[in-house]
Amino acid sequence: MCGIVGYVGSQAALDVVVDGLARLEYRGYDSAGAAVLADGKLTVTKRAGKLVNLRDALAESPPPQSRAGIGHTRWATHGPPNDRNAHPHVDCTGAVAVVHNGIIENFAALRVELEERGHELSSDTDTEAVAHLLEEEVTKGAGLTEAMRRVCGRLEGAFTLVAVHAGEPDLVVGARRNSPLVVGVGAGENFLASDVAAFIAHTRDAIELGQDQVVELRPEGVTVTDFAGAPAPVKEYHVDWDVSAAEKGGHDYFMLKEIAEQPRAVADTLLGRVGADGRLTLDEMRLSDQQLRDVEKIIIVACGTAYHAGMIAKYAIEHWAQIPCEVELASEFRYRDPILTRTTLVIAISQSGETMDTLMAVRHAREQRANVLGICNVNGSTIPRECDGVLYTHAGPEIAVASTKAFLTQLVAVYLIALYLAQVRGTKWGDEVFAMIQLLATMPEKVEAVLGTVEPVRELARSLANERCVLFLGRHVGFPVALEGALKLKELAYMHAEGFAAGELKHGPIALIEQDLPVVVVVPPRARPILHDKIVSNIQEIRARGARTIVIAEEGDETVAPYADTLIRVPAVPTLLQPLVATVPLQVFACELATARGHDVDQPRNLAKSVTVE
Repeated sequence: MCGIVGYVGSQAALDVVVDGLARLEYRGYDSAGAAVLADGKLTVTKRAGKLVNLRDALAESPPPQSRAGIGHTRWATHGPPNDRNAHPHVDCTGAVAVVHNGIIENFAALRVELEERGHELSSDTDTEAVAHLLEEEVTKGAGLTEAMRRVCGRLEGAFTLVAVHAGEPDLVVGARRNSPLVVGVGAGENFLASDVAAFIAHTRDAIELGQDQVVELRPEGVTVTDFAGAPAPVKEYHVDWDVSAAEKGGHDYFMLKEIAEQPRAVADTLLGRVGADGRLTLDEMRLSDQQLRDVEKIIIVACGTAYHAGMIAKYAIEHWAQIPCEVELASEFRYRDPILTRTTLVIAISQSGETMDTLMAVRHAREQRANVLGICNVNGSTIPRECDGVLYTHAGPEIAVASTKAFLTQLVAVYLIALYLAQVRGTKWGDEVFAMIQLLATMPEKVEAVLGTVEPVRELARSLANERCVLFLGRHVGFPVALEGALKLKELAYMHAEGFAAGELKHGPIALIEQDLPVVVVVPPRARPILHDKIVSNIQEIRARGARTIVIAEEGDETVAPYADTLIRVPAVPTLLQPLVATVPLQVFACELATARGHDVDQPRNLAKSVTVE
């Protein structure tokens, strides 16, 4: 959840670290801090609140120039967000500083042991215990790298740790277990970070760190070992986007930029998926056609927005591939003893590839010998590495906490998987699959068309800024779209919002309808008349009870117009593909409404981009 940066090299370390933290602030913004090494001393500065508070403190009292340093931007888990609990944390001697992402589950017992041995811990965090454990190992004569290995062997939970020691001024040491950490390799300088965005301005060459590994950074090179000290294999890769992709590009918010990028992101996800023979091909599938033919059940695991993409995937997979499909919240999956066999395919969806609940679900599925296929945006992240196959969405960096282009590209990815399964298993003819791929290829221009007509949606959102509640209704694939629209309002506007399956309206939720209550209704295409006609009846029911109806319907659908207080048009597309266009107005609606209420849409309160703790 938190953002971590480490640097050693010829540049001013503090500048590199703070600039890197600025690119990682989406991972947490409760507090921020930095530590630098100079003249055999450690200087630590940290402040509660957003990164600007740390910048102000550093400007007021600049640390000495340094060539090595670490930094942290925090999403609080243990202890409130204040100066005392901000990272980095130091030991009793003031010589060791450590930053941490994750949760150390046995920290309470470790803290008791440390206090019994005379250590004084000044924060409420689990992290501070690590600084004192490193102190003990260094006092026994271990170098910082060996000390880190020994300490990691005592820790339980999920953690990324990065540390420095005043006695080793040209060294930064990192370690990871179940939490992201990536190495940036430069010329005479090297970097550590939670995300490549932190160092992309300096280098695009990176190294994946595996599970239970320790990395030693010096200006001249990088050394990776396991927790036992044995050399570990290194996998290098090149980042295919540059620093401009992580900037706002003239928009007021990253979220607005990422909404605008969706046509290109959808096109990039589709790029290169059709072979010379006209058949659908998927990169890094790593599952044979026979393995896919043997699949008897699919379980999709995901969290938040990705879970809504999984719900839509169920409709596509069962319709096109004719395979029974379940969708599970990853956080609940392994705790209910799911029935998994060698003929079960688990599909894990995660933008970051580091979502801890989803990663734990993946590991549980692998332990039960099920095959696992990942859908992910971040190359080299943990979930793709631990799956039997992966489909990368190629959406580029998504910085805003509330997901937009990641959701649309996840939808494209699940459509591709559903069609690929249909192709392999013969439930659709080749020309039928190709025809659907051609339809998908038109979707970027459809999304672009929606973006060109959203100004009335913005005006509507501003008019509703003082409302206390908005409800969302949908049927079929419109139901997950309704859930996604409600989630965006919760995340950004901090207002009560609920999504319902429209058919459930009379089974309780209609009691919520009152005079002038805004209700957003996603209307299915007319090509599915049984769905369309039923939701028109739902609109009539809520309007009769005084609701303010906001209706999203395809172009040319005049049957809903008499019942819509506000009518939002989207391009006419096949029913299964409608979420790609129907979601976009809801993203804009939530963003504009939150802005009208005075909220920071890129950094909503209490949230972070990558949920790397359970």
